[in-house]
Amino acid sequence: MTKIIIESGDVRLNAEFNDSETSRAVLGLLPIRGSANVWGDEIYFSIPMHVEQSADAKQEVEVGDLAFWPVGDAFCIFFGPTPVSNGDIPKAYSPVNVFGKIHGDVAILRDVSNGDQVKVFKAENE
Repeated sequence: MTKIIIESGDVRLNAEFNDSETSRAVLGLLPIRGSANVWGDEIYFSIPMHVEQSADAKQEVEVGDLAFWPVGDAFCIFFGPTPVSNGDIPKAYSPVNVFGKIHGDVAILRDVSNGDQVKVFKAENE
C-alpha cells in the first residue's frame, strides 16, 4: 500500500492508499493540489481525472476514509458527519469509491477552511 501525506496550512496527516483501480488512478496524478470545499466534516476538491463508480462504491463511509466522488471528479476526505449524515457516521452526497485511509487524529482537519490549498503527495520513504 502506498503511503501519502496530506497537507493544508499547518495541518499534516499521514494516509495510505488501498489496492484498487481508483487508488492506482489517483496515484498516477500525485502530487496534486486543490482548493478545499468544506461540507460538514468532509473536505473535497476537483482533480483532473474521471473514474466510474466502482461496484463497491458506498455512501456511508468511515471517519478517515479517502474517496473519489465520480459525479464531481473529486478527491474526498471524510472526518465526521456531513449535512446528509444520520448521526455521527460520515455520509457522501452520493456513492464514492473509497481508496484510502488517514492514520492519526482527523479532527485537525476542522482547521481547514473553504478555499485553503490542500496538497497530496507520496511520502518520501515510498
